[in-house]
Amino acid sequence: MKQAQVCIVGGGCVGLTLALGLAKANLSVVVLDAGPKQAPPTDEYALRVSALSIASQTLFEQLNVWPHIMAERACAYTHMDVRDADSFGKIAFTNEQLELDHLGHIVENDIIRFALIKELEQQPSATLMFDTQYQQIHQSESDVFITLKSGEPIIAKLLVAADGANSAIRKQFNMALSFKDYDHHALVATVKTKEPHANTARQVFLPTGPLAFLPLSDANTHSIVWSTSPNHCDELLAMDDSSFNKAVMAAIDGQCGLCEVQSKRVAFPLKMRYAQQWVNGKVVLMGDAAHTIHPLAGLGMNLGLKDAAYLIELLSNETKEFASTRTLRDYERTRKLDAQKHIAMMQGLKELFEGANPVKKLIRGVGLSLVDNLGPIKHLFAKEAIGK
Repeated sequence: MKQAQVCIVGGGCVGLTLALGLAKANLSVVVLDAGPKQAPPTDEYALRVSALSIASQTLFEQLNVWPHIMAERACAYTHMDVRDADSFGKIAFTNEQLELDHLGHIVENDIIRFALIKELEQQPSATLMFDTQYQQIHQSESDVFITLKSGEPIIAKLLVAADGANSAIRKQFNMALSFKDYDHHALVATVKTKEPHANTARQVFLPTGPLAFLPLSDANTHSIVWSTSPNHCDELLAMDDSSFNKAVMAAIDGQCGLCEVQSKRVAFPLKMRYAQQWVNGKVVLMGDAAHTIHPLAGLGMNLGLKDAAYLIELLSNETKEFASTRTLRDYERTRKLDAQKHIAMMQGLKELFEGANPVKKLIRGVGLSLVDNLGPIKHLFAKEAIGK
């Protein structure tokens, strides 16, 4: 039988970040993950990447994970270029305008996860259990009892569900969920261009949805995230490489010259999920188990990491009862408000930039141009965009 103060179900980036923060605060933690341990990165870029904010970088620096990430692969971006393909609207800003070294980093999720595991394996109070599934979860007033499929029991003072958007734990404990289908699919791929990306993160709002061009460590290579209607996504997936390359170059208006896809193309549906209840006794939700949003601003990973950072802070500073009701309610209240704000913001942006309505086009064009030309407002917009 294993005993720990915290059991985390889900060994993704957010769950592992929480585990590492707690372990470094000398709290005992067990991580259960049904999948295999993350393999070392290869020379080939992974398809899933995240735009890590400066706040997320700071968190990883505090946990001594950032050196592991930088030793593998990461691309600092110093410029952002956001434009509406269907109007005259455009906004661009640089790190120098904000007096920063950079605006953020584009990092493959696999590299983040590998770095977290590497550091966690050095922590004596952390136990990582990959290829491990649980069979039952029960809780009393003071403990949570987890029975693994192997029959081994685990007793914890707190169970954290970091088991993804389709969280089985959220369903088991009947934690209500608000849900909205964005009617978008996100197509991801790696693309090489004739012209270098110049450390610029680009996003073009098309009538069918946004296309993001995110710079990777190779000067001419980008990770693309094309959010579009399901039918258009199917058309893009069915194209041969030559036709797809032309479609991508046309969509980005040739900003980086000729495009050449370097990877397979993968698509997944986009849905907004928001748990109305994040705490049930000694069970709490975090990351995608608690919220998922549209990727048009690259906030998903950063929101989950903010969940982890806040829960680390609360649990590390408790002086009396561990994982008290007051502490868990504080976590729920604070993080729900932040998630609500960003979900509403993403929904508003999606609706404003979607379609070819003439009034919307005028609002977009005037709005972006005003922001781009008004220093103080542009400064605030930029700070929000990079999560600072």
